[in-house]
Amino acid sequence: MLYHLLYPLSDTYSVLNVFKYITFRSAYAAITALILCFAFGPVVIRWLARIQLTEVGSEWTPESHRQKRGTPTMGGLLILFAIIIPTLLWADLTSRYVQIMLGCTVWLGGLGLLDDYLKVVRKYPKGLVGRYKLTGQIALGVFLGWILMMNPPAAEWATKTTVPFLKDTIIDFRFLYIPFIVFVLTAFSNAVNLTDGLDGLAIGLVALSGAALAVMAYVTGHATFSTYLNIPHLLGAGELTVFLSALVGAALGFLWFNTHPAEIFMGDTGSLALGGILGAVAILIKMEFLLALVGGVFVIEVLSVVLQVASYRLRGKRIFRMAPIHHHFELKNWPEEKVVIRFWIVGILLALLSLSTLKLR
Repeated sequence: MLYHLLYPLSDTYSVLNVFKYITFRSAYAAITALILCFAFGPVVIRWLARIQLTEVGSEWTPESHRQKRGTPTMGGLLILFAIIIPTLLWADLTSRYVQIMLGCTVWLGGLGLLDDYLKVVRKYPKGLVGRYKLTGQIALGVFLGWILMMNPPAAEWATKTTVPFLKDTIIDFRFLYIPFIVFVLTAFSNAVNLTDGLDGLAIGLVALSGAALAVMAYVTGHATFSTYLNIPHLLGAGELTVFLSALVGAALGFLWFNTHPAEIFMGDTGSLALGGILGAVAILIKMEFLLALVGGVFVIEVLSVVLQVASYRLRGKRIFRMAPIHHHFELKNWPEEKVVIRFWIVGILLALLSLSTLKLR
């Protein structure tokens, strides 16, 4: 909005020329998101507590988590608000990339909100039934894949993607593109949801992954940098940097209240949307395979659940004391803060490694 209102005036007021630069608008999108979280965070926490939208607990968590019951949840509303408003203010709203990301954010946020509503308000123990939740995610994946095939922002890359570390290797999925999109979007949406089990764990990792993807989106949309790095140049993709900067700012702002002991939880309203956002951005910038490295901790969390279930069904034995794997370390008497910070450190290493692959090709 500010971009559309003020940049056209740059011919008269040269100082407004700064709105042309993605870096400027990205920085202020992040700052705006932080300020919104700091300003509205306490209000949202008090409101959720007053109307008793609080954590109900789960049988799939350690006994020590019982003390978390009663903590306000559905804080994803604050996160989504702090992503969408700065994006509307600072991004180029005519960008197809921005429009797609806003649509994905609202859809998955609404799906998560319905899940939280059924769980917290209607007292359904499992919230939205798994197959219905999966149906909503698949529907979005099919719709996104159809858009990117029929009317892609970059026509020459409609059904193609890149492969990390391999300089000139391109995979064209053709008629398998939509199933591939569905898998990436659904897998990462659920991966973040599974990881959201300790105070600050998931939101901190989302901030790290979002920052790495913001760098990738910027160089992908920059003709000089993309040519130098020998990665696809997608005209207009740099505008995703503004959206992702808002995501990082919102994540850090929410983390202020979500650090141990958490004053608020994001709930499925936040986790389903944030995971889907990471997946959708990777799809748009043609780095779907690299996403597995960028968000490697999320992948490890999912694999720990898959291995645990498979081992128990096939051998009648568990590999971990509890899955996802962050609960395993909790039951080994690691303090919650230690588990979270060590997982963050792994996330930082993976984010840096993923950025290095842009040159190691």
